[in-house]
Amino acid sequence: MSLISRILTWWNGQTLNTQVWTALYGEKVGQDEQGNTYFQSGGGKRRWVIYNGEAEASRVPPEWHGWLHHTYKLPPTQDPLARKAWERPHHENLTGTPGAYRPAGSLYNAEPAPRRDYDAWQPE
Repeated sequence: MSLISRILTWWNGQTLNTQVWTALYGEKVGQDEQGNTYFQSGGGKRRWVIYNGEAEASRVPPEWHGWLHHTYKLPPTQDPLARKAWERPHHENLTGTPGAYRPAGSLYNAEPAPRRDYDAWQPE
């Protein structure tokens, strides 16, 4: 990646400034199953994430989201969040991608479901 794009763009991963800040002041706290790496400042006042790939906030799992926003004092590596048996694994928001949820009546389906709940008005 070119130096100019690393300085000016944040959506391709960390910028050069973020990389320097992290190297100087960051203390690595942990990593999630998607490869995102979590850091905090020396006193724990600031917390941030370096994404593995595209910077998309919905890629942060709930337990790490709570830690980033100071809901939990300890990171999930030290105090894991209890999981219920009925909970599904976390995945990013797929809206706008080919993997997005499209119900039976959606116009985006290859074969939309036939509509039988009304009769369309026809002019005479």
